[in-house]
Amino acid sequence: MVKTIWIGDVQAGKYDDQEVELKGWIKRERGSNKMRFIVLRDSTGNIQCVVKKDALGEELFQEVKNVLIETSVIITGVVNADERADGGHELIATAFEIIGPVNPERPFPINKESLEAEDEDGEIMPGGSEFLLDNRHLYLRTSRMTSMLKLRSSAFGAIHNYFRNEDFIEYQAPNFVTGAVEGGSTLFEVPYFGRTAYLTQSWQLYAEAAMPALERLYTIAPSFRAEKSRTRRHLTEFWHAEMEMAWATNDEIMIHGEGVVRHVARTMLEEQEQELVSLDRDLDLIARYADSPYPRMRYDEAVEILQGKGVDVEWGQDLDYSKEKILTQDFDVPHFLTHYPKIAKPFYHRVDPDEDKYVLCHDLLAPEGYGEIIGGGERTWSEEEILARIDEEGTPREPYQFYIDTRSYGGVPHGGFGLGVDRVVSWLAGATHIREVIPFPRTSRRVTP
Repeated sequence: MVKTIWIGDVQAGKYDDQEVELKGWIKRERGSNKMRFIVLRDSTGNIQCVVKKDALGEELFQEVKNVLIETSVIITGVVNADERADGGHELIATAFEIIGPVNPERPFPINKESLEAEDEDGEIMPGGSEFLLDNRHLYLRTSRMTSMLKLRSSAFGAIHNYFRNEDFIEYQAPNFVTGAVEGGSTLFEVPYFGRTAYLTQSWQLYAEAAMPALERLYTIAPSFRAEKSRTRRHLTEFWHAEMEMAWATNDEIMIHGEGVVRHVARTMLEEQEQELVSLDRDLDLIARYADSPYPRMRYDEAVEILQGKGVDVEWGQDLDYSKEKILTQDFDVPHFLTHYPKIAKPFYHRVDPDEDKYVLCHDLLAPEGYGEIIGGGERTWSEEEILARIDEEGTPREPYQFYIDTRSYGGVPHGGFGLGVDRVVSWLAGATHIREVIPFPRTSRRVTP
């Protein structure tokens, strides 16, 4: 029963006037007592199948009349090129086999009404209602979600491709850890054989341990943040693409941040143009993100711009999403925001040796209101500096002793970044909520299905 012919290939004109066997699921159906029009879908597209009673016989045709949406079937027929048909082709059925029927007492629950239901904020948003989130395992079959998952796949492939072409080595780190990277208040605590462990917030600390061995390394892995935020760009479990690089400055790290994001945008255009079109995405806009350089702006300039727009922000504050959204509203491409104040960043960010109230860091902010998609910078790399920074923050040394040791034995200048894969896909796909681009989103209010 191996599948050899795909609807996408039929719609591409590879089987005109040939008899083919198509395997898939019923998306829509309508018709009369003599003829049924069935839209068949598979992972590559849709095609209308014309099913006539004269061709199938009375008994089988009656079975076809009673099939429900999402029934899995095998339809054999002749491909007919017809510009009036959706996609340019239709299938004139000669045989019809029902594989997985749908119980008429429990019809497929995802329909037009449920897709237009309001989310918890009272807005109509694809995949936004609690009903659709409860039925996520079925909502995955919709054309919009299928497109999102294909874009997601291209993004993951592009990230791997970029780093491997740049001679980075893939490296994995543990998910059970004993210390924080982004702040203890967002750690998920896990009982661990009589001790307390935490789910990792980032691969970074363990990547820095391997940096003297591999020098250029990267990963794509899940990270966990116990944030109760209900913004449209936060998840408690998300996918992180991270890199670490020896002998590198903040500027050199930003080159790779820009490079990988532009490569993801370019790959989506090359591999998933039709999916972007189906989501009403402007291809010229994605091309701009792929081809244009990303400007750089210092934190101080960003604060001045925000204050000029009437935003209540003080120097030294971290810029949250509400401020990023205002700052980026006039951006036509992503911008790097560099040189945050030392008081706003954790101990591992290296203090600027020329201006010690700043650290050598960067965020990459996406336009269209999406905000931060990358956070990174140079690391505090000497033993003396890392101890001073840890003590200055009042952070206990013990959980980070292994991290301190990496500086005690031949520390070198280095840096890296973390890229939120889900955020990048959400931005490039034009999604209204980050949970649209992950199969089973995890938030502060949802851990099922």
